Amino acid sequence: MGQKYDVSYMRRTRDYYRAQGYEKDYEWACHDEAPFAPLPKPLRECRLGLITTAMPDTVEGRGKRRVRASMTTPTPHSMYTDELSWHKTVTHTRDLGSFLPLNHLRDMARSGIFGSLSGRFYSVPTEYSKGNTRKKDAPAVLALCREDQLDVAMLVPL
Repeated sequence: MGQKYDVSYMRRTRDYYRAQGYEKDYEWACHDEAPFAPLPKPLRECRLGLITTAMPDTVEGRGKRRVRASMTTPTPHSMYTDELSWHKTVTHTRDLGSFLPLNHLRDMARSGIFGSLSGRFYSVPTEYSKGNTRKKDAPAVLALCREDQLDVAMLVPL
């Protein structure tokens, strides 16, 4: 039996932001008014898109963080994650399938679990501002999902 730590994730997040100089505590997103939307057709007929918080490992992806669409084929060899906050001493992001499971999703589509995978996946920035997320980033990724005629989107945050 190892040593137990009783430190909640939310408490650690508050402490992390305070250590970076933010005076106001992080507020967890809450969307009580968002309605449940049933799928428009059976999942086996749906076109699925993947949304991640990692950026493409390109000059553009390492630049200004903004909503981006990237091709699902070929599967990227890596994604740019260095600037994101995650416990870098106990985990890593070399296992691309853990946060960008494009190969697994292709297999699932081939086996008939869902209809097809979008030709693009979508990277969305993470930031402290819920306002930017709601007013800028969410509408931008929704527009891309609609452009690619998705029936369902799967968010796999890092």
